[in-house]
Amino acid sequence: MQEIAQDILERSAAGDLAAFECLYRASSGLVYNVAFRIVDSHQDAEEVTQDVFVNVYKNLSKFEFRSSFKTWIYRITINAALNRSKKMIKEKKRTAVLSDYQIDSVSFKEQKANDSKPDDELVHRLLSSLNPDQKACVVLRNIEGLSYEEVSRSLNININTVRSRLKRAREKMGKLIKKRGDHDEL
Repeated sequence: MQEIAQDILERSAAGDLAAFECLYRASSGLVYNVAFRIVDSHQDAEEVTQDVFVNVYKNLSKFEFRSSFKTWIYRITINAALNRSKKMIKEKKRTAVLSDYQIDSVSFKEQKANDSKPDDELVHRLLSSLNPDQKACVVLRNIEGLSYEEVSRSLNININTVRSRLKRAREKMGKLIKKRGDHDEL
């Protein structure tokens, strides 16, 4: 995400729609990508993105510049995506219907037919095996490239919690890869 000038943020907070559109254009791709990695659905990622920007619009005047805008929007995005993901998990349990969160629900050949790259499919399946809290840490650290400290601030959790969630997530993904052998079989 490109840096957003403080004057754009201030004008957006004051209700300037043109400035808010600049803010949206600069950050919507990041918000969507992070949301998609958490919720595993384009439709849900679009809804999360919409929710995030409604939230940003309503609360930007309260943003105090104690952290970067990027950290603030990561936190909003992760919270919205985790809430959506947890809601979907509850719905899945209630209806007892297989969903795309289950690692074996879609064969590799079906995904390949949908123009998905094998590496993308592997990442998708591995992320799908994690709980939402672990997934959030992996997405921010390993996909978005944030430092442990930035992940900690974005999720508003202790840095040791970040480390332990990442460790557990890596162990789980490693076991899945080892269990399956070749990633083409995932």
